[in-house]
Amino acid sequence: MNESRSDPTLGPVSIYPEDPGQSAPMARPTVRFMLSNPAHWLALGFGSGLSRIAPGTAGTLWAWIAFIALSPWMTDARWAVLIAVSLPVGWWACSITARNMGVLDPGSVVWDEVVAFWLVLWLVMPTGLVGQVLAFGLFRFFDAVKPGPVGWADSLYHALDPASDPTAWRKAGFGIMLDDLVAAGCTVLVVAAWRFFE
Repeated sequence: MNESRSDPTLGPVSIYPEDPGQSAPMARPTVRFMLSNPAHWLALGFGSGLSRIAPGTAGTLWAWIAFIALSPWMTDARWAVLIAVSLPVGWWACSITARNMGVLDPGSVVWDEVVAFWLVLWLVMPTGLVGQVLAFGLFRFFDAVKPGPVGWADSLYHALDPASDPTAWRKAGFGIMLDDLVAAGCTVLVVAAWRFFE
């Protein structure tokens, strides 16, 4: 029988104690855990996901800083390639990290926020700092509150059961990425509407 619990700092956590190949669920990863596998390093946002307070927000801030730092060397084509490559690599990294933590949707896995917010910033960059701040606030709202289509995308992987579905962990990686991409799409639509009416 599946057991579920909710951790206010990490969000929903699903535990599958009967999965024979699964170690005990890990509520909060450590630096040692992050450094033990390149997938963990990536999925945990190069350490930003280790934040004890709002790891999703910390991951989004890391994405913003990284975007600004990389921008002098990036063109639209390079951003498109980086984001396109980051999606399947992120799916892989999030799947492995979730599996190794024994949690379908670990709050500390923030690569989904990183890639999704890069996509938002790439599309709204011409609006300047005000637009970026607005995009940050909107993205965090859609990602945390999960209204409408974001909630639907988020619910897809919470129904997975690794005890009965051997592909559940791979699907979990896809699900982890999906709801943030939908949140990014909602953010871009709102920012586009704001620019249209300003």
